Amino acid sequence: MSAHSGATGVAQAPPQAQPRHRRATSLSEGARAERRLGWLLCAPAVVVMLAVTAYPIGYAVWLSLQRYDLRFPGARQFVGLANYATVLSDRLWWTAFGVTLFITVVSVAVELVLGMGLAMIMRWALVGRGAVRTAILVPYGIVTVVAAYSWQYAWTPGTGYLANLLPSASAPLTEQWPAIFIIIVAEIWKTTPFMALLLLAGLSLVPEELLRAAKVDGASGWQRFTQVILPLMKPAILVALLFRTLDAFRIFDNIFILTAGANNTRSVSILGYDNLFTALNLGIGSTISVLVFVAVAIIAFVFVKGFGTAAPGQEVDRR
Repeated sequence: MSAHSGATGVAQAPPQAQPRHRRATSLSEGARAERRLGWLLCAPAVVVMLAVTAYPIGYAVWLSLQRYDLRFPGARQFVGLANYATVLSDRLWWTAFGVTLFITVVSVAVELVLGMGLAMIMRWALVGRGAVRTAILVPYGIVTVVAAYSWQYAWTPGTGYLANLLPSASAPLTEQWPAIFIIIVAEIWKTTPFMALLLLAGLSLVPEELLRAAKVDGASGWQRFTQVILPLMKPAILVALLFRTLDAFRIFDNIFILTAGANNTRSVSILGYDNLFTALNLGIGSTISVLVFVAVAIIAFVFVKGFGTAAPGQEVDRR
């Protein structure tokens, strides 16, 4: 008999580990009915949105594939991606894109900091909370074009109260970087209250009991802010940053009123406007519009994918 045989003459195999099975996550009949009801309720809004947006977007894409100048309608022809190659190889596009990106990053970053401070003031103002909130939200209630004209007047040499603080020969709106910074300041002044309003909605969801418990445990004000308030506000911060970034990247009215895009202060929206309504070049103008749409879609995708999973309450499968 072999030395490896057991007492019964049969070798004993080691017990195998039982495989792990994930729990089935099948929905109940009631949950499926609720989901179907949700889709049915959303369907009319989806149909209206598609009817309003799908045709203009599709038509813009179609125009971007053609050489189409309204001054020479008979010369219209299909050119494929030639317009995209023309725009993406042009220095004017990249200059406008750089200006737009700079304005977006700087203005949104400053607005986030100032908006958080204003949200905390509106949330925990000791006296006159209603008056404080009203005063903070006043700039956002002013029409953007009206606000832009007030900033233009303020920086007009000889008549503007801000321009009078500078040397008499100075005209900041006629120089590239001074004009860009004035545009940024006008954006911050106008839209910081909107950022503060969105952050205030997230701040109101932070439980006061949790803050008091952290204070009792010896957490400083900064620790309560960074370790309690900010983590709970991540969804609200994501929404505020997403809305303001998309809006800032499409900046048009402030630049149009303050500089009209002169001295290399064009944004991509101003560049598209100049080609569509000034040069009457529908092909190039539509190409710029489609590129702006693609850039906005990429920004939204990056924000949702980069920050969406960091929101509390979301389950992440790490297996």
